[in-house]
Amino acid sequence: MVYEKEDPSFAANQGKYCGISICWLLGNGCLFGFNSMLTIEDYYIYLFQKYHPTRVVTLTYQPFVLATISIFTYHEAKVNTRLRNLAGYTLFFLSSFAAIVLDVATSGRGGMAPFIGICIIAAAFGVADGHVQGGMTGDLSLMCPEFIQSFFSGLAASGAITSALRLVTKAAFENSRDGLRKGAMLFASISCFFELLSVLLYAFIFPKLPIVKYYRSKAASEGSLTVTADLAAGGIQNRPNPTSEENPACVERLSTKQLLLQNIDYALDMFLIYILTLSIFPGFLAEDTGSHSLGSWYALVLIASYNVWDLIGRYVPLRSRKGLLVAVVSRLLLIPAFYYTAKYGDQGWMIMLTSFLGLSNGYLTVCVLTEAPKGYKGPEQNALGNLLVLCLLGGIFCGAVLDWVWLIGKGW
Repeated sequence: MVYEKEDPSFAANQGKYCGISICWLLGNGCLFGFNSMLTIEDYYIYLFQKYHPTRVVTLTYQPFVLATISIFTYHEAKVNTRLRNLAGYTLFFLSSFAAIVLDVATSGRGGMAPFIGICIIAAAFGVADGHVQGGMTGDLSLMCPEFIQSFFSGLAASGAITSALRLVTKAAFENSRDGLRKGAMLFASISCFFELLSVLLYAFIFPKLPIVKYYRSKAASEGSLTVTADLAAGGIQNRPNPTSEENPACVERLSTKQLLLQNIDYALDMFLIYILTLSIFPGFLAEDTGSHSLGSWYALVLIASYNVWDLIGRYVPLRSRKGLLVAVVSRLLLIPAFYYTAKYGDQGWMIMLTSFLGLSNGYLTVCVLTEAPKGYKGPEQNALGNLLVLCLLGGIFCGAVLDWVWLIGKGW
């Protein structure tokens, strides 16, 4: 490998802060489009009130992302990670652009046909997320923990940014004609920008950072085949290692099943974190928290509170493996807390609970994803990253289904 001639200790830190910034932008681009769809829920509720768009759009998204990540997790050792991530970011861009085209073509009218179109776009976002979130997590698990922390902070930042923009656009357009529609189109346009930026950053800048080349070269020397195309993009010609763990003649690499058994607590952590979060956010917060003095601003304030504290939680100093599962299970107490607060409490208590939901979600997510890959070789870290994202998305899917339980007794 050409890259081995450089000083490893120097290469392991050169470009680190630039890499952290790019990972943040790549995380932001990963979910900005779909978070925009969730954040403009007041526009979709106005257009498609009879169809429960907040819940249906989320539930439409989930099977596609779960099926896609399941296929990639099964075949992760042989997948071209570079092609996978570029395909995902490109599909994100095309999906956001399609949302603009659909709204222009229908002149912002409601009805069944436009709603089906919105659901198709949500499904496309799901396929794109299945490409990118697992691919990027597996890839960054090979590198320093700050990269994966920054990537998942970017994911949370996409929600915080869209919430802040939604509050601004609602205030700016509230009294204008087609104000909701103008705000929605602005969101879709900004989504296109961030997602196109992500394509360019991942394709042309990220693979050429010295620190990225160092970690990918290290992973290749340990037998990883998933980084070959990325190394070539960085100007490194990787020669196959005949004794690599991914060589069929070798059995040293832990299988996905063995990795799951060794990290079953982490997998359960990820599943429980997101089954709880998605059973409350965004459907319950948008539709089932009653009427308060904030009026039409109430749901937006709750969603913004969740997103901001989710982002803050991802920058809280991390903790070790011990006690994580206890902390995750204790979050289940939030379910009765939200139920009784929605029924008897005022909006201040609901905002506080929502903030804690976001803070704990972000903090525990980053704890698990930065701790779990430590001590494994490159191919195993990639596999474990994909596996944990599969558990995360499985929790999101089950949470989105359970979110419908809140409608029991409400006549739907």
